[in-house]
Amino acid sequence: MRPFAGSLIALLLVTAQLTPQGAVAQSGSSFTLEQVRSYPFPSGLQSARLVDRVVWAFNERGLRNLWVAQGPSFAARQLTQYTRDDGQELSSVRISANGEWVSFIRGGDFGSNFDDALPVNPVGLPVPPRTELFVVPFAGGLPQSLGEGENPVFSPAADAIVFTRDRQLWRASLGASGTVTSPPRRLTALRGTLSDPQFSPDGSRIAFVSSRGDHAFVGIYTNDSTPIVWLAPSADRDWSPRWSPDGTRVVFARRNGSGGAPGKPFELRPSPWSLHVADALTGEATRIWQSDSTMRASVPSTEGGINLHWAARDRIVFMSYADGWPHLYSVLSTGGAALRLTTGNFMVEHVHLSPSGEQLVFAVNIGPQDEDIDRRHLGAVSVDHPQMGLLTTGTGNEWSPRWLVSGDVIALSASAQEPPLPALFAESTLRRIATDRVPADFPSAQLVTPQSVQYTSADGVRVNAQLFLPPSGDAARRPAIVYVHGGPSRQMLLGWHYGDYYANAYAMNQYLASRGFVVLSVNYRLGIGYGYDFFRPRNAGAQGASEYLDIKAAGEYLRARTDVDGTRIGIYGGSYGGYLTALALARDSELFAVGVDVHGVHDFTSDGGSRFGAGAWQYERSPSQIQQLADVAWQSSPVSAIATWKSPVLLIHGDDDRNVRFSQTADLIQRLRAQNVPFESIIIPDDTHHWMRHANQLRVNAATAEFFERMLRP
Repeated sequence: MRPFAGSLIALLLVTAQLTPQGAVAQSGSSFTLEQVRSYPFPSGLQSARLVDRVVWAFNERGLRNLWVAQGPSFAARQLTQYTRDDGQELSSVRISANGEWVSFIRGGDFGSNFDDALPVNPVGLPVPPRTELFVVPFAGGLPQSLGEGENPVFSPAADAIVFTRDRQLWRASLGASGTVTSPPRRLTALRGTLSDPQFSPDGSRIAFVSSRGDHAFVGIYTNDSTPIVWLAPSADRDWSPRWSPDGTRVVFARRNGSGGAPGKPFELRPSPWSLHVADALTGEATRIWQSDSTMRASVPSTEGGINLHWAARDRIVFMSYADGWPHLYSVLSTGGAALRLTTGNFMVEHVHLSPSGEQLVFAVNIGPQDEDIDRRHLGAVSVDHPQMGLLTTGTGNEWSPRWLVSGDVIALSASAQEPPLPALFAESTLRRIATDRVPADFPSAQLVTPQSVQYTSADGVRVNAQLFLPPSGDAARRPAIVYVHGGPSRQMLLGWHYGDYYANAYAMNQYLASRGFVVLSVNYRLGIGYGYDFFRPRNAGAQGASEYLDIKAAGEYLRARTDVDGTRIGIYGGSYGGYLTALALARDSELFAVGVDVHGVHDFTSDGGSRFGAGAWQYERSPSQIQQLADVAWQSSPVSAIATWKSPVLLIHGDDDRNVRFSQTADLIQRLRAQNVPFESIIIPDDTHHWMRHANQLRVNAATAEFFERMLRP
């Protein structure tokens, strides 16, 4: 496909269907857990702005390396040579505009809620590996360490890289010969935590965010002797600076700073925000767009956040949930009415602006089939013409698209049977890249195609789920398992998932189905993909756990099936899925006979009340209001129903978890002991929430499967 001219409606669709729809394993076939987890998982796909070159990270059974490809052949080539399953993730993958340089961070856990840059040491080395920022020439060679660093960005001429360290901006110079010509030096010593550096188009200045706790500024750095230009500083929080193509102006977003009177208990309060365009020399700014003060129009929390871009034709592109779905909008840099670019009952995520700045490509959950709401396909639209076209359809999943200079698109692609790989979408065809990295014994032909099912919760909410049926069709009533995803802002798909944590869950559900279990993967309320009202329901989480109704209804759906033994229904999940697993076992042991709770939250009141709003402003709330909030948070916690918890449970937690405190599991174990509830536990030293070491993930998977086999088999 070439750059779009005018309407996108004439686009030819790529049918991303890699195996026949409805393909299932042959009767009697089987595979091991190691085989179904042997797939290479790609992430961090990036494309150069000036040449057809791309880079991504592959995780192959714990061996994480960067791979590259370039047009027109796009033959995959390994760029780094890391040979140990040591738990060191590769993140912040970047490629320079000219395609000559690649950068990445090795180490840390950058998907965590806290301590993300600290070293990770699941191997148990006496001295943990460092978390380091590296650069490496696209042509090949040894990665060169720049030391600690985050938020890397290459200069437009690829002669420098800027990053953050110790909350400040740092810079290293790069040579044309593939060498670092000067070591990193600190550019700033400013108050606040600096982040999101953005080079001006000519590379002479750097816009950045300075977060200062209750407020945040956007500033522009020029050199050591020029004062910082602060863009319309206020008591609010500014973020996401983006330069105009001519480098004279910067657009940024603004939302309210902290403070103000606390809301009423359980009150949903909007988070309005606005866009401002500032003169890059004077810092004077004009507001060009303002959101409504409604919950739907609040700051979106979809992938990429507001997805702010300064596009061609003087258009500013952004994301909003204003109409109830996360859609793209654009507005002139001089202000005026915003133009909605995408419309309909579907979500937009993974947005990328073309090198020309004229088109956007993205992932959507819409297509010709109703069940496409549980898939991802690729869409595209012009920045000033609201006529979206679909680039792909079919029964596969496509995500993380990146424009190429040629006008083609590269993305990540999978199906129900084929694991994710990079794929080139060109001339109305789909060509997967690096197919030789999928092991020869990977059991694609033996994987089932999950079915799209719907059921209704007790309060009338319609819930989507994926049903994995065992491949053999005998008439026996089988044990069944409910899988509960984490997040909770996630959506499980009819095929391999775009997140590595949930790709593992998909592999586990396939394996459990191959072992004779009926598996139901539930997309409960609080998840993405079904509109704002489903995503932000009332009385959820610590304010009433209304989402649990969807989990209980899943168990009841399985119990009503003629192919399920209603006395043998298990449940498992990790993180928020672990929370809902524990809640199911505590409240409804008669329905859920057994469960596996992986690093779940068990007590919403154990964090000093931060989950329910009591804090620095407690004085303005009456004691009865504070007590009401605490009571509901407690009643929403699994530990509040410990007296009715009878079902056996396997608890699994890594003690370097940076998303859910390990104390959540330690506390629950003491409570289960006191109540004589049968439990088993697996504690993995020094691994994190995301099981950085492949061997540890396999151990978790094997223990989960073995526990269900032992507990649910007659």
